[in-house]
Amino acid sequence: MKTLQQWLDWCEHLHPVAIDMGLERVKAVAERMNLRFDCPVITVAGTNGKGSTCAMLEAVLLQAGYRTGVYTSPHLVHFEERCRLHGESASAEMFADAFAAVEAVRGDVSLTYFEFSTLAIFHLMAQAQLDVAILEVGMGGRLDAVNIMDADCTIITSIDIDHAAILGNDRETIGREKAGVMRPGRPVIVSDPVAPQSVMDHATAIGAQLWLFGRDFNYAGDKQQWAWAGRDRRYSGLAYPALRGANQLINASGVLAALESLRQRIPVTAQAVRNGLAMVELAGRFQIVPGQPVLVLDVAHNPHSVAALAVNLDAMGFYPTTHAVFGAMADKDLLPMFQRINPLVDRWYFTDLPLPRAAKATDLQQVWQGQNTRTDTASSVHADPMHALSAAIEAADPADRIVVFGSFHTVGGVLKDGIPRLQAKHLSP
Repeated sequence: MKTLQQWLDWCEHLHPVAIDMGLERVKAVAERMNLRFDCPVITVAGTNGKGSTCAMLEAVLLQAGYRTGVYTSPHLVHFEERCRLHGESASAEMFADAFAAVEAVRGDVSLTYFEFSTLAIFHLMAQAQLDVAILEVGMGGRLDAVNIMDADCTIITSIDIDHAAILGNDRETIGREKAGVMRPGRPVIVSDPVAPQSVMDHATAIGAQLWLFGRDFNYAGDKQQWAWAGRDRRYSGLAYPALRGANQLINASGVLAALESLRQRIPVTAQAVRNGLAMVELAGRFQIVPGQPVLVLDVAHNPHSVAALAVNLDAMGFYPTTHAVFGAMADKDLLPMFQRINPLVDRWYFTDLPLPRAAKATDLQQVWQGQNTRTDTASSVHADPMHALSAAIEAADPADRIVVFGSFHTVGGVLKDGIPRLQAKHLSP
């Protein structure tokens, strides 16, 4: 294998199943590679808000002058998005060399695509002379490959039901899995305002330093600015984070608590906090693209994140017609997602996605029709996200809005050639 794409194609067929939870195999290869980080490690787990939390951490720490490494998944368009070193995505060539380094010592250990790529990214980060490493958990926590690294600080974002077949079908069980990334004696920041009891119980059982939203840190805000208070630090008159949506203040609050908990090792100034939060960027998180019609991109793909999307859409004001492009994996809990957002959507464009786990557009349409009680809506099915978006543009007036949401593959599918700037023809007489 020479190129990154060749390595990725090969990795997809290396292990008999795509998801195989457990740390034994990945740990064995990591030990052979002598993988370790000589800097503080912040691990971010949770159901929703992980990517935003990592992006805000990175932005603030870069503003403070630190050399950061970030591992995040999945990617929207290019695999290289999964590893950022000093604020820039690692190159395909660097990735190819890192995959080769894993293969050189793997021997007869079978690894999944996620495990193989996690080890490659850890290899890149370990060589990059970092001041701080930020690691986003892929799924769950306790048995996720990311958990082979001991975190100096853990952030657990909002917890809700997702990947139920693997993690459990209630918040307490899922919380127990997420809590597995905690380490004894080290801070764990729980930014979920209503955290499952299992998370707090595990922190107590292992002797982690528990920071709870509402008890150890909190925020307040008005329409112009917001303020944050932790155990010993306060920030007032903060501009709202550049990432939009009401839920981002909860994510930002967890970030500031984590930075306070690590202030002896990686101190940051108030100015770095202000600049970092004001400049943070992350595609596909309630991303509003100006145009005619306006375009909204959001990777909301479970009931909790779709509820947040609905609140954020509602706050945007009036649009004559809202068009929604939607594609999702077959294992998602679709019914509550449709029930929550259906009142806000007038025309649906369901799309197939290019992977076996995805729900067919016709199946999505069928579930939607089963709960739809509105007589003023319409729907259609499409072969891929770009065809669905094109159909929405064709049907839209300039004053409308188009929302593309669901799987990362749905949003990534409309971003593959760059951010679309919409210019619909005027359909009014």
